[in-house]
Amino acid sequence: MQFWMAVGSSCVALAGMLLTVPMRTVQADALLSQPAATSTSAASSTSVVAQPTPALTFTEHGVASWYGSAFNGRLTASGERYNMHSMTACHPTLPFGTRVKVTNVKNHRSVVVRINDRGYLYDHRIIDLSYGAAQKLHMTDAGLANVVVTVLPPKPGKS
Repeated sequence: MQFWMAVGSSCVALAGMLLTVPMRTVQADALLSQPAATSTSAASSTSVVAQPTPALTFTEHGVASWYGSAFNGRLTASGERYNMHSMTACHPTLPFGTRVKVTNVKNHRSVVVRINDRGYLYDHRIIDLSYGAAQKLHMTDAGLANVVVTVLPPKPGKS
């Protein structure tokens, strides 16, 4: 962990560049929509519009961890600054901006977080939560918790 702090960038962002990320969410990735932009060819005036895809439905069971003050204020893989008190998380494959509900299996507490970081997670963990999210799940003392992660539909008006 000291190596990551010395480097001065998010451990998950750097680890994502250095290590191969296991593809645990093949089903979810297959359902991701293509950009909905309209494109036209110079040789043709025919417009091609991407077709809408079915809603992303995905649930994952496994171990969650959290990260806090050592990374507070540093850039995440999405380019935004990490705020340890915000409701955000790191996931190896879900798209940035995806909202997920994380439920602690032991105490049934849940929190909604937004994916804003990417990277390799150690020991087969499935999500790395911000300190604020981990507090709401009452998992900061233990450091790890068995959780269920469920992708939520986008908020109305968001794509």
